Amino acid sequence: MKEEPVWQIRFYGARGSTPVCEKGFQLFGGNTTCIYADLLINDRSKMIVIFDAGTGIRKLGREIMQGLLPETEFIFLVFTHFHWDHIQGFPFFDPAYDPNKKIAIFFPRDEMKDQDLKHIFEVQMQKEYFPVPLNRMGADLQFFTAEEYENYLKMEEYVDFKYLMHCHPSGAFSYRMEACGRSVVICTDLEHGTSINPEVVAFCRDADLLIHDAQYTDEQLNEHRGWGHSSYSQAVAVAELANAKQLIFTHHDPDHDDEFLLAVVEKYQKIFPNCALAREGMEVCV
Repeated sequence: MKEEPVWQIRFYGARGSTPVCEKGFQLFGGNTTCIYADLLINDRSKMIVIFDAGTGIRKLGREIMQGLLPETEFIFLVFTHFHWDHIQGFPFFDPAYDPNKKIAIFFPRDEMKDQDLKHIFEVQMQKEYFPVPLNRMGADLQFFTAEEYENYLKMEEYVDFKYLMHCHPSGAFSYRMEACGRSVVICTDLEHGTSINPEVVAFCRDADLLIHDAQYTDEQLNEHRGWGHSSYSQAVAVAELANAKQLIFTHHDPDHDDEFLLAVVEKYQKIFPNCALAREGMEVCV
């Protein structure tokens, strides 16, 4: 008898660097990073968990307001880092304008204070860039940067939530969520260097689902050292070394069209059969 899934993951944006809208790029989608996670075993009021606020968060916000996702007053918005393609959708996130919504914005960098985190979004929405300032959005926005967030935020008492800082210009975080023996790991905007980072492998150990940055081919990676990203083969190597059960490539390069990406997945499914490329609207249950 097949076990019931614990996590539902949905991709609202899987593109890296910049959104694209040209013909030939829509099979996998053109919106930048935004990943939704739902803990299916919770029968009580839901808490929405969102990773990053690229342009894909606009559609996610509309679905929340239209009642297409579980009803909730609390949204946990987690950031891997603050490069433009991971925050540019936030000003268009409809729940942030709803006075009945509470949004906890989380980034665990030790040396950053809550006010420093808030300032990132204040600058993004100052009048030179956007007509509505942060303090007039309407929702109850709370900012958390360190482990004391646990005093205020409860993902669920049976969720083990971990994070690991990894190599990326200005730094970025991987995240791991575990509940009822099922684990999901998100490692995007990650550069391994000349060899696979053993700390990342340990962090991903035995994951049921590994979502891993794969912006480049091996040849392209050699031309983009220091840009903070991984190749397809590196993502596969992490999955194999960590004994991950399923691998999804994400953060697709804006120059990689549908034809290119279809060829990539065909190639790497021969090496790691249980792998796929993230697509907008794609759902994965584990």
